[in-house]
Amino acid sequence: MTEFKDNENTCGCGHDHDHDHDHAHTVTLELENGEELECPIIDIFEVNDKEYIALLHPEEEIALLYGFIEYEDDTIELTEIVSDEEYELVSEAFNELLDSEDDDEEDDEDEDDEA
Repeated sequence: MTEFKDNENTCGCGHDHDHDHDHAHTVTLELENGEELECPIIDIFEVNDKEYIALLHPEEEIALLYGFIEYEDDTIELTEIVSDEEYELVSEAFNELLDSEDDDEEDDEDEDDEA
């Protein structure tokens, strides 16, 4: 079962920017071999009216992208992105999200420097 957990880890997303936020939650993935992998949530975002989630692999500096459904009882379901076209759209949207976050952080730093 996939579940949210509280986590004290900082981002560590592998990009050339500083993060002041902490990942408040993780998702525990059960791998095919039965092993569990606890992944910090990078972000939840929407592409073409469907929600997706980006998870940080805890041992490698890569984002794992999945379809995302959250139910009223706070359980979640992750779905695989099976088509290359869908993966490309989701990956592109995620990269734009990170670029936008980088731009926002640079703007905040510029404002701090002026003060």
